[in-house]
Amino acid sequence: MKADWAPTADEVLLDQRAAYDEMRERCPVAYSEAMRWSVFRHEDVIRVLHDHETFSNAVSAFVSVPHGIDPPEHGAYRRIIDPYFDAERMRAFEPVCRALVVELLREALARAEVEMTADLALPFAVRVQCAFLGWPRTLHASLARWTRKNHEAMRLRNRQMLSDVAREFDAFIGAQLDARSEPDGVRADDVTAALMRERIHDRALSREEVTSILRNWTAGEIGTISAAVGILAHHMAANVGLQERLRACPSLLPAAIDEILRIHGPLVANRRVATRAVEIGGRTVASGERISVMWIAANRDGRVFPDPGAFRLDRDASKNLLYGAGIHVCLGAPLARMELRVVMEELLGRTAGIDLVPGADAVNAIYPSGGFSSLPLMLRAAR
Repeated sequence: MKADWAPTADEVLLDQRAAYDEMRERCPVAYSEAMRWSVFRHEDVIRVLHDHETFSNAVSAFVSVPHGIDPPEHGAYRRIIDPYFDAERMRAFEPVCRALVVELLREALARAEVEMTADLALPFAVRVQCAFLGWPRTLHASLARWTRKNHEAMRLRNRQMLSDVAREFDAFIGAQLDARSEPDGVRADDVTAALMRERIHDRALSREEVTSILRNWTAGEIGTISAAVGILAHHMAANVGLQERLRACPSLLPAAIDEILRIHGPLVANRRVATRAVEIGGRTVASGERISVMWIAANRDGRVFPDPGAFRLDRDASKNLLYGAGIHVCLGAPLARMELRVVMEELLGRTAGIDLVPGADAVNAIYPSGGFSSLPLMLRAAR
């Protein structure tokens, strides 16, 4: 089949948002060798998300709990996992999260200029995830290096590299499970230990299932949270008036964060697979074909969000696909929302200004990553 576009072409990677906007209007369901079928319009994305019988989440050859599991089994796993992100746990974890932000900001504010991605966004994402799971600080540097290697392997679509980074990450998880399994091992009453005690269908979760849950929580969260922190900081630096508005009225932060991340999404795409031949957007997709749900394009669809590149707090928040929709909506959304709110509360509260560095441009991340790969900023400490 003739390709409609080239997702990894230089002109696409230079500005993914602009390229996806163009595709949404020109060819809303598009074929390519790299991604097979890509769905760009909000309406079509919603259809894919809600039609589980036609568009399956079981896209991986490996166990993927719970996102890679379709109903009805998906619901059984979600009932186990969702309580780990309930309001009580989020309230209990918030002071830990805030202390990690404050620690990083003290270091950042001591410098005239910071590289936001490397100095704050990625370290925060790694540290907060380790703290949430009960993993040791000694893993911070290794997980940050792993995140960079994983992004590179995904960008290159190199199967050997992807296999290597997957094994490396499973080794991180395996070491944490082993430490909690030995009679004289870690005496932990943390999320990881609790997950190891969970049961489904009158049996204990298998080690493979626990590993998959932890892999999905951590590998996905670190990259997405890191990208989101960078996007938010850049938007503040480029919109000084909004900085001042949010400093004066921090209660607006939750809605403002979701709207900024709608405009500039941290997550590019997720995969599905067609279980039967289906027509969508005027195109026929064969059974077994891979489909990419293009979050960034759908969240900038002017049919749903008039003047989609503009920041507005009066939009219908239920249409925002930042955390997905339907039964596979992001299970970690409560944690992510709390983390990002705390980051922005502290970043705005401890600075008098967040500024772009004259002559130093931000560098966009490229597929499969969103946000920025490099983001030089100046942070002026509040007195």
